Amino acid sequence: MKSKKTGIASIDEYIATFPVEIQNILRELRTTIGAAAPGAEERISYQMPAFALKGILVYFAAWKDHIGFYPTSSGIRAFQKELSLYENSKGSLKFPIDKRLPLTLISKIVKFRVAENLKKAKIKPSKKHEDLLEIA
Repeated sequence: MKSKKTGIASIDEYIATFPVEIQNILRELRTTIGAAAPGAEERISYQMPAFALKGILVYFAAWKDHIGFYPTSSGIRAFQKELSLYENSKGSLKFPIDKRLPLTLISKIVKFRVAENLKKAKIKPSKKHEDLLEIA
């Protein structure tokens, strides 16, 4: 599905539009999200990379001086204490571009969002998702 505004159809295309050092950060973030959300679908939504499983889990994007991570307001609320080190608002986080991403925390947030979406969808989780529901 191509984005109307940018014409970017995939996360690979999105990442390729940035300098190499930013591409490396985005790839690391993408890998972390994918590992925390087995079976999630990658897509471009609102001209940003997104992962979806029974609805959108998270979005991410690169900006001039930060990496934006958008785990919805529930993802922010659930990890408010751990996220106090980062600039955040109701549904977004800003990770400074010149510092390592908090990949362990990002993974926890994504797993929380997977469990939340599965619970909302009221589906019987597959074997690979059962352990994620324990986090919620």
